[in-house]
Amino acid sequence: MSIQHKILRTANAPRTSPDETEVSVAQAIIDLENNVPELKQELRPLQISAAREVDVRGGKKAIVVFVPVPQLKAYRKVQQRLTRELEKKFSDRHVLFVAQRRMLRKPTRQGRVGQKRPRSRTLTNVHERILEDLVYPTDIVGKRTRVGVDGGKLLRVFLDSKDTTSLEYKLDSFSSVYRRLTGKDVVFEFNAATHE
Repeated sequence: MSIQHKILRTANAPRTSPDETEVSVAQAIIDLENNVPELKQELRPLQISAAREVDVRGGKKAIVVFVPVPQLKAYRKVQQRLTRELEKKFSDRHVLFVAQRRMLRKPTRQGRVGQKRPRSRTLTNVHERILEDLVYPTDIVGKRTRVGVDGGKLLRVFLDSKDTTSLEYKLDSFSSVYRRLTGKDVVFEFNAATHE
């Protein structure tokens, strides 16, 4: 399978030709498909819509792979294994999968549309789904919004403590990527056993 078949530009993905990051991620997925027999069946139909490199604190980088929303369920089945294999290939970088979602702006008096805007296309809902995509396979067990004296908001997200060992090293990547995609500050913490 060629790289062009692995990169599917969805409605709100960039219209430009694939850049270096996207080509390298697509090639890595094709290589895994060809070299790892137990992943071949699951990876064959999967495509990516975009890939972007994000700077993380401490001089590191993270690769955010955007996938078409209809294929997200299939990605979730192999995501842990795929992430591990891609992080081996792209050493010193964390790999995160996020669905390429579409937001529709609030309807105004001027631009009347025939249909009501679905909840899944609202800004709030899309930002919540991005948060869930970033921390998958762990669960979000709580969220707190802290408003500072200056009016700035900080979102504290509590993750399930059972995944502490497997995700502890990625918390800075989660924060940096979420800030880059949404513009919101967020702090990830693991839920203490006594926290309610």
